[in-house]
Amino acid sequence: MSKTYRVGILGATGAVGVEILALLQERMFPVAELRLFSSERSAGKHLPFGDELLTVQTVSTDALSGLDILFASAGSSVSRQWLPHAVAAGAVTIDNSSAYRMDPAVPLVVPEVNASAVLSHQGIIANPNCTTILLCVAIAPLHRVVPIRRIVVATYQSASGAGARAMAEVQSQAQSILAGEPPATEVLPYPLAFNLFPHNSPMDVSGYCEEELKMVRETRKIMEEPALLLTATCVRVPVLRAHSEAVNLEFTAPCSPERARELLHQAPGVMVVEDFERNYFPMPLDATGKDAVLVGRIRRDLSHDHGLELWLCGDQIRKGAALNAVQIAELLIARGLL
Repeated sequence: MSKTYRVGILGATGAVGVEILALLQERMFPVAELRLFSSERSAGKHLPFGDELLTVQTVSTDALSGLDILFASAGSSVSRQWLPHAVAAGAVTIDNSSAYRMDPAVPLVVPEVNASAVLSHQGIIANPNCTTILLCVAIAPLHRVVPIRRIVVATYQSASGAGARAMAEVQSQAQSILAGEPPATEVLPYPLAFNLFPHNSPMDVSGYCEEELKMVRETRKIMEEPALLLTATCVRVPVLRAHSEAVNLEFTAPCSPERARELLHQAPGVMVVEDFERNYFPMPLDATGKDAVLVGRIRRDLSHDHGLELWLCGDQIRKGAALNAVQIAELLIARGLL
């Protein structure tokens, strides 16, 4: 009989937590017991899992004991507070926050890119930032064949990146604007409906925001290329779900669009979507609810002999967060690490 596991989800009522719950059922993850955790504010809620209706409980040291796997999607401060307790009690934890991503002792994993990194885990495995995951899935197949020297990326990030409340706020703002009323802002700093603005994460003295620096640092760690040149501009756009990225790649040698297209067609986790005659390329609506990162509009960079341009879209909640975490857990099982 196949082994089953005692699983916990910390932050179970958030957008990513709910998606993890759905994916465990959809992918028939071998669950023996499932515990859902949240803050006191959400404790007592009920969430469906198969034929069951599970009660969300307040996280505590005792509640975390006896777990085999804990998925954490409740923010950095919560992860720092509770993950050490879960690890001490014997669980392998997969953390969706930024708390441990750049810790040298913690692997930062995208299964399609650096699956072997899980072998070095010491109880905590970090899930990368959503935009970083989408980027790495798309560029790693190219980098393995023709090394990439420099990346220039602009991201177009949906409201889902700021959580379920931000998604609801954009919908409410759109209704207000269409009714001729001023849009209210509580979750995001500025109106996002019918608007866009540079990413609102904290600004560094360099002039880059935290989201942009995450992309730089995390991509280097995942790709095991500490000297990789990368610059990013991150923008919030009025899309509910799924992020998009415009990516410019400079290789160490020429890489033709035909060769890149061939490599991406064969790459796990990638779907090439492009029809130049119809001017049809990946869109957030296409990517929503999909597992794959959609890549298209692959073309030569007219300004550089070793340059290539591409466009990608990916579901931020799914592959950019929840699915990647579940895939890490499946990878641990497949390699006998649980």
